[in-house]
Formats: sequence, C-alpha cells, structure tokens
Amino acid sequence: MHDFLYKNSELYTEDVPVREIVEKVGTPLYIYSHKTLLRHYHAFKEAFNSYPNIICFALKANSNSAILRLLAREGSGADIVSGGELFLALKAGMPAKKIVYAGVGKTEEEIAYALKSRILMFNVESSDELIAIDKIADKLGVRAPIAIRVNPDISASTHPYISTGLKKHKFGIPINKALEYYSLASKLKNIRILGIHKHIGSQIIKISPFVEALKKIIALAQDLKSQGIEIKYLNIGGGLGIPYNDHVPPHPKDLANAILPLVKKHNFTIILEPGRAIAGNAGILVTKILYLKSHIRKKFVIVDAGMNDLIRPSLYDAYHNILHVKKNNNPKALVDVVGPVCESGDFFAKDRKMNSPRHGDLLAIMSAGAYGFSMSSNYNGRPRAAEVLVKGKDFFVIRGRETYEDLIKGVRVPEFLK
Repeated sequence: MHDFLYKNSELYTEDVPVREIVEKVGTPLYIYSHKTLLRHYHAFKEAFNSYPNIICFALKANSNSAILRLLAREGSGADIVSGGELFLALKAGMPAKKIVYAGVGKTEEEIAYALKSRILMFNVESSDELIAIDKIADKLGVRAPIAIRVNPDISASTHPYISTGLKKHKFGIPINKALEYYSLASKLKNIRILGIHKHIGSQIIKISPFVEALKKIIALAQDLKSQGIEIKYLNIGGGLGIPYNDHVPPHPKDLANAILPLVKKHNFTIILEPGRAIAGNAGILVTKILYLKSHIRKKFVIVDAGMNDLIRPSLYDAYHNILHVKKNNNPKALVDVVGPVCESGDFFAKDRKMNSPRHGDLLAIMSAGAYGFSMSSNYNGRPRAAEVLVKGKDFFVIRGRETYEDLIKGVRVPEFLK
C-alpha cells in the first residue's frame, strides 16, 4: 500500500501533485511519502509488539538522513554494513544500542569506530573477522558484543544476486560449523556472545523460507545452551518482499503469525532488519520524456533518468510499474523505456504496454524508494537526482540535485599536470 494516487487523472503524492513538485525541483527526481514510510514501519512494530523485539532499518535500502531521522523518531534502530552507514545512523539519532553491524569485509578502522560507538553487536561472518574483532577490542580495553551470522542453507527463491542463505554464498558460516565457531568465540577473552544472526535474502515473497531458517536457528540456540552458551538475541534478518508487479507478498502480520509461535516459549529478544518492506513502495522516481524513437521492430521512449539513477532493472532485470503522471487516453503501444546512458542495459522497461507517451510527458517509476538513490552513481558524468519528502500538503527537498561542480568535488590534479 502506498500514497501515490490519481486525483482527476493527475498523480499525487499524498496531497501534493507530482507535477507541482517537478515544476519547482526538476527531473530526474525521487519523491518519498512520509505517510507511507510511517505506515510501513508501524506495520512491523504492531505485528511484533507481543514479543520483545528491536526493529533495525536496513540502511542499504535508503540512507537519506531525513528518512533515517523520521524512522529514528519512531523508535527504529539500524542494520548497517559499513562505517559510513554507522556514521549516518548515529547522525540521524538512531541509538547505538539499537545498531547491528553485518557485512563480510569490516575494516579495522570500522570495527574500532563501532566499538567506540558502543553498538549493540557485530554480526560476525568468519573466524578471521572474529579474531580481528577480539584483537581490536583488546587494544581498546573493551569486550566486543557479537552474534555469528549463520548460513542455514535455505533457498529464498529470489533473484540469485540477492539470495544470501545457501552454502555457496559468501555470507555467514555454514550451520554445521556453528558450534565450532561459537566455541572459539567463547574462548576469546574480549568477545561477549549475545546472539545468532541469519539473513537468507531479499525480496522474499513466501513465509516458508523464514520459518524453515528460524527453526534451524532455534535448534542451534538450544544446542548452544546445553554447552553453557546463552543466546539473548535472535536476529532473523530482513528480506520481506514488496509488490513490484502482480506479486502479493506476505504482510508483516503474516510473518509474525508464522514465527512468533516458534519463539514464544523461549526467552529471546528478536531483531528484525526490514529495509525494502519499509521504503520500497514509499518512493517513486519521476522522469521526463526527452524523445520518441521508432525502429522497424521497436519503439523507444527516451527519458532523462538513467541506469545511474535506478540500476535495479539493469542489474536484476527487475520489474517496476511505470505510470503517466498525467493520465492520457492515447492508444496502447508496446515500448521500451530507456535512459540516456551509453549502455544497452540502460532501460527501465522492455516491451511494456502503455498508453502512447508524448514528448515532455512525465513518467513515475514506481516502487523506487529502496535500492534506488542508495545505489545511484555519477556514471557518464551524470549528477545524481534530487530527493523530496512529502508530508500531507507540503514537500521538502531532502537532498539537492548535484551540479557539475559536484562531479569534481574532492578531485585533485597533481602540480605536474597543471
């Protein structure tokens, strides 16, 4: 559910016409709905409120400081994978004691930064990393709180690039090695074991993989308890999908109804890491049609946004619904919606049936609030898009459009080249 709706054939974000925002800010442009973000966050909060939990928003999905601040004010913590994301989370007011740090390649500097910030815990992904954290904690005179990311060998039935829970993936440690890793952790004097972490993938549209993975994790927790290692936190990860097209993914309530009965007889605190499920349908990318071009077998709609602005269709062959900002009654046509970047993979839709567009029309690429701006780049020397947050009848620019000068910010030319 989202708050991008037509009123009198014109697309609105909450109570503001999209066209009106474009007139002030230009295109390409990300627009987010305050109301949708809140509703999606509270869907998780309400679904799991009967059991101790911490909701840690996945910054990789959308790390705009205004959006992080909005979620922090509602009580959200953060799921981070870099020192930069830790910085952004803390700056936005997310409490350190609600921050969990995953990722297979944490640097010494990042580990030290997180320890000094007193985050809730690291999700450790290898024995090398575990030993590195122990050494750094020793230098700082602290004990490092950790969970070990366990790979339960469960298929998430999603795109292979965003599936993370099988033996062949780089993430976590095999579940059949988990007792060995926890035994090692228990012997390291600067390590404090707090939990178990698992995350099997993203854009998951079935409940069963979550349930199967959690059963394995609970069994592991019981085995650890029998060996004197008490687990306080079960981090069940994120990954709940959203309806990009005709998929009807589970609601957070469905997820809660399936997994809470499994944990209620245990004394855990569960950690959830939603990202896409909160931000995905809370944002759109608005783009303007520059040109129309026809070949013998193809009709191209060339827009001013490119794969550098939203890479998901190019990278994952992902589907995004595309709407006219102003509805028209033109005959339907089969078109490719493409950008100006010099790559054949620069597209938003292929062979898409839509009302024939016209020069200058505005299009809204839906479900772009997650892994949109956060994965954008300056490829082809293109300044990144502006971002706007809409709240009721008002809108706020929460990131200004980059300029050409921004493209050389931080660049230094050696004296011998001047």
